Amino acid sequence: MTETDVAKLKLMVVDDEPDNLELLYRTFRRDFQVYKASNALSAFEILNQEGEMAIIISDQRMPNMNGTEFLRLTVERFPDTIRILLTGFTDVEDLVDAINSGQVFKYITKPWKPDQLRIIVQQAVDTYRVVKKRTQELSRALRRESLFNAVTTAIQESLDYSSMLQKIVTIIGQTFETSYCLLRPIENNCLTSAEFSYLSSKTPLCNFSLAPNNLIEQVLESHHYQHNQCTHEHGLCYQLAVPLTYQQHLLAVIALFEWERDRPWQDEDIELVARVAEQAALALSQAKLYQSLQEKQEQIRAELEVARQIQNNLLHQSLPEIQGAKVQACCYPAREVGGDFFEVFVHPQGDLWIAVGDVSGKGVPAALFMASVISVLRRELSQQTPAMPNAVMENLNHALAEDLISNNYFITLFLARYTPATGELVYANAGHIYPLLWSRKTLTQNPNYLKIRGIPLGILPKWQAAFGQLFLTSGETLLLTSDGITEATVFKNINSSEQLNNGVKSTQRSMLNLDGLWQLLQQETQPLSLNSLLARIQADNHVQEDDQTILSLEVL
Repeated sequence: MTETDVAKLKLMVVDDEPDNLELLYRTFRRDFQVYKASNALSAFEILNQEGEMAIIISDQRMPNMNGTEFLRLTVERFPDTIRILLTGFTDVEDLVDAINSGQVFKYITKPWKPDQLRIIVQQAVDTYRVVKKRTQELSRALRRESLFNAVTTAIQESLDYSSMLQKIVTIIGQTFETSYCLLRPIENNCLTSAEFSYLSSKTPLCNFSLAPNNLIEQVLESHHYQHNQCTHEHGLCYQLAVPLTYQQHLLAVIALFEWERDRPWQDEDIELVARVAEQAALALSQAKLYQSLQEKQEQIRAELEVARQIQNNLLHQSLPEIQGAKVQACCYPAREVGGDFFEVFVHPQGDLWIAVGDVSGKGVPAALFMASVISVLRRELSQQTPAMPNAVMENLNHALAEDLISNNYFITLFLARYTPATGELVYANAGHIYPLLWSRKTLTQNPNYLKIRGIPLGILPKWQAAFGQLFLTSGETLLLTSDGITEATVFKNINSSEQLNNGVKSTQRSMLNLDGLWQLLQQETQPLSLNSLLARIQADNHVQEDDQTILSLEVL
């Protein structure tokens, strides 16, 4: 029930003739709170003291200020008031102007008929109630929209879940002008120890507990809002607790605490707080989900960091010193972990085994297969007399093929055995990129590509391929890479026939490929540094798309 429904409406009559003023008062005093004023100045004083009138009946001809001027001055301050003008003469221009500008609802000529005046006043009452109802509805809608916007803005500005909770309780506490506002998060239908509160600057400091804990417990049990009133040493206190629920999950309870309030919580206020709580609950649910995802991502990052350390430990961090030879190797995964790997193994009999491999795909699954292949490979190479490289490949495929095929993965691998005493290099290639072999004396010529190659591991249950054999001499270098190197995009000069008009060669981005890698190798200073070579390749790649592995064996 609104104020206009419960109490008598206020009506003010303004007339400089005492008889008319008294007659109007007696006519309406039973149905209205009637206020009398003999002139405009007195009427303004009454308005300043009593506030808005539902209806103002004013005489037109009065000293100092006529009726239309007086009514016009009340429009801005009291736009909902219904205005009726009494006139004893026909002043057409003033009346038309007053009616057209919305200052006057009706005008009545003197002497008036009481029944006619009552009918007009009743029409004014009906109009006022409709206007007031619509104004109140619009005001509530604007207030709700303003509060929703404030909560939405606060949520968007919040950096994390906790700051969002504090923003919500502060906004609601300030908007509803509460003495104290408390928000308690809920986990698994139980109150957490966390509390977020707002205390009005007008609230006096005192030594009592402001928190309406009993009301919060009732909301926790019922999942519905609760409100009550209690007597306190500072006066009558009103409490309201509202659940923040999303998809039947209770996320939090917000409690509003007030004293020195002139009335209990009204249905309108409770509904508005409940609507805001619904919106806040939706935002909290999203923020909570986001926070949970962040926590899981952080956990995954931590686990991946451990996996990265384990993977780094699997790869040789310190390469062995080989008499008459120099080995360099680098491996940079595109993510925390990857599927690329290399192996440098010195057998007790003196042979040097080198390998570069690439598991299809990226990330954790590739890294797990990479760890498996290194484990099996080291077991094979640790035999008293290791098999030939192609036989080792067969054993690797036998051990891993079932898992690789069932998970749609495969492995490319180049494996070689180098005997320093004789310079013999025996190798097998399971679908890997051709290694490059060149001599310092023939840097201006094309390198030798070792092209004996079979299919990748994990394609067929049984792997078979021939091995290659050659002898390395002093000054020769063997380079092994993964496709992360050869497929890296770099800037290349366009042919001279496509030069720009100003004579400067144009450039375009394209894959490096083996030919481009060889061009870079020819430009490298001697002795060869893989770190320097990789730095040049990575300079053109701000985002590393694939794992990058490179290994060199240089005969001194």
